[in-house]
Amino acid sequence: MEQGKLKLALVLGLLTCLGPLAIDMYLPALPTIAQDLNTEIGTVQLTLTAYFLGFGLAQLIYGPIADQFGRKLPLFIGVAIFAAGSVLAAFAPSIEILIAARLLQALGGAALMVVPRAVVRDRYTGTDGAQLMGFMMMIVSVSPMLAPLAGSGVLRFAGWQGIFGTLAALAGLGLLMILSLFQETLPIDKRVAFNRNSFVSGCKTLLADPEYLSLTFIGGFAMSSFFVFIASASFVYTGEFGLTPTGFGLAFALNGIGFFIATMISGKAGATLGMHRLVRLAVAGFVSLMLFLGACTLAGVTTLYLLAGVLFLGFFCLGLVVPTVMVLSLENHGAIAGLASSLGGTLQMLTGALMIALGSPFFDGSSLPMVTAMTISGVLGFALTQTKSIRLPNPVKT
Repeated sequence: MEQGKLKLALVLGLLTCLGPLAIDMYLPALPTIAQDLNTEIGTVQLTLTAYFLGFGLAQLIYGPIADQFGRKLPLFIGVAIFAAGSVLAAFAPSIEILIAARLLQALGGAALMVVPRAVVRDRYTGTDGAQLMGFMMMIVSVSPMLAPLAGSGVLRFAGWQGIFGTLAALAGLGLLMILSLFQETLPIDKRVAFNRNSFVSGCKTLLADPEYLSLTFIGGFAMSSFFVFIASASFVYTGEFGLTPTGFGLAFALNGIGFFIATMISGKAGATLGMHRLVRLAVAGFVSLMLFLGACTLAGVTTLYLLAGVLFLGFFCLGLVVPTVMVLSLENHGAIAGLASSLGGTLQMLTGALMIALGSPFFDGSSLPMVTAMTISGVLGFALTQTKSIRLPNPVKT
């Protein structure tokens, strides 16, 4: 990878890490938070739901802002809001305040999902864009692997409040990075002034594009599987399998390695197989794995090693899907890349939040509800790959 592309990927990847860290770093602390704030586990899970909802809805704001004012300003504003939410969370005296703080975090962190995608589209398209997106996602995927381990360490010495204090400090470093290292990628003459008519017109254009919608929701159902896993994993690993917070962090990291490896090769795989064919094959692989795991779980033969092993392979498949559909969904909408990125992110996050909400009444701390919800997400994504709305090649007949 050329030096300029590498530098851009590093900057964007490190900034984008704040979002996953805010989700994953405090997962080992969920039982402790429930105890300290004298509330139920289901109520603590609302801190995740609030984050996903805020993260999704706020993306609609940052897209138009990024198209009108450039990429640097909304990045800075978003990280500043994220920092404020982190400080509020660190001092939250009740679960209600913590939920509100998580919502504020999300309203800022949403910028770190929307703007980097638009920056990639400003500079690169096609396989070059997929390579950059994949490298950026590779950096980002390190944080989910290490975040629970880091969170369990901070939890041990500084409590769950210290986790949010750490996030506030990292946000401060992010602000310095934006000021010193990030260069604007959207020239003034290419900026699009925001107004209601252009926003509505852009949304209508995107919502009328079946290929954009199909690719967006393929990514959305892939992300839903992540969200379901994130919301359930700490209780499954510590409850059903008896792992300590540190053991959970290690198991969580192992599952993330599959995604990490896949993002490293997604660009080359897309160039070799074709980006659309790669999506079809990877989604089919994920569904097959989850159906197998679901059958084992229903039969009562699931073990920790089986669960972790199948999820490792499943997340490998998703690591091929996510960066590829991100690039493909923006391919034909360069003039409104910011809006396309934000609308797509909103639809994906809301899809994930909906899957958690639908599955939460059935959650009992065991692996079956988690595996079932992940399987349903995969099947829905697979169904979209079989539609005629996107240029996916027909399955090879045997």
